[in-house]
Amino acid sequence: MMDNRTLLLTVADASLIAPGLRRVRLVAADGSRLPPAAPGAHITLMLPPPAGGSLLHNSYTLVSADPDHGYTLIVRRNDRSRGGSHHIHDRLAVGDTIEATVPHNLFALHSQAKKHLLIGGGIGVTPLLAFVAHLRAAHARFELHQIATAGEVPVFAGLLAAREGENIHIHAGRAACDFPALLATQPLGTHVFTCGPAALMDAVEAAAAALGWPASHVHREDFGAAGGEPFLLRLARSGIDIAVAGDQTMLEAIEAAGVDANSLCRGGACGVCLVPVREGTPEHRDHFLSEAERAAGDCVMPCVSRSRSALLVLDI
Repeated sequence: MMDNRTLLLTVADASLIAPGLRRVRLVAADGSRLPPAAPGAHITLMLPPPAGGSLLHNSYTLVSADPDHGYTLIVRRNDRSRGGSHHIHDRLAVGDTIEATVPHNLFALHSQAKKHLLIGGGIGVTPLLAFVAHLRAAHARFELHQIATAGEVPVFAGLLAAREGENIHIHAGRAACDFPALLATQPLGTHVFTCGPAALMDAVEAAAAALGWPASHVHREDFGAAGGEPFLLRLARSGIDIAVAGDQTMLEAIEAAGVDANSLCRGGACGVCLVPVREGTPEHRDHFLSEAERAAGDCVMPCVSRSRSALLVLDI
């Protein structure tokens, strides 16, 4: 253990479970018990960049979290990533140590749900694996639909290991799963949980909204994908101008410039990274600020949010 926010972990096991998918089990480097984590929780790993520079902070959902036996992740190799998945696939070895945050949960199961409808796409299956294990143990009612490429259908079928009588379906491609029809047949009190590509989650949300589902019954997991127009970030107290790329968060850009910035969950939920705005118009993407605070526009969470104006000036 390091402090109440970070952990020093050791790679206990690592194996390739399919082309491009690596499973890693991490335990406490000092042999102590790890903090418990509810299904849907994630940790952020501090990974070395591919060619020098500042550390990468990559968040991964915990497939399982056993305080005594470790945290398990499944990481897809992403050739378009900044290098984090490449490091985990190509360089991270059993016995290596790695720094991580304590678990945070932005995607928890709803305790009052009469039924849990789980919809995943690709590597978005990771929180669903944790959900299924929990719901099975609780004898709770659930239904799962996982979208996969034809080649990965057997992989996800093996990971989910449906039991007799369970409503688990693996679909080869989005077209094989009719979201409006699926949502239209759910009983009252159902909550839907979706994780995967943004287009898939958007489609589930749109179908639910069109059918009149309460927004409070629709849940998705986002790690604040950067996606947006480039803009100029000015750090007023540091006297630095930073160009924020379209595929980069403000927090990543600030860290890459060598400026220390507070952060914890990196998913827009905890509020630790909140900073005052001196000039410009933020584009809020967090789960922390109230609507009134967003409308005021005088603060922003750089871990997930962006700028609507060409220039955004922060009090850092």
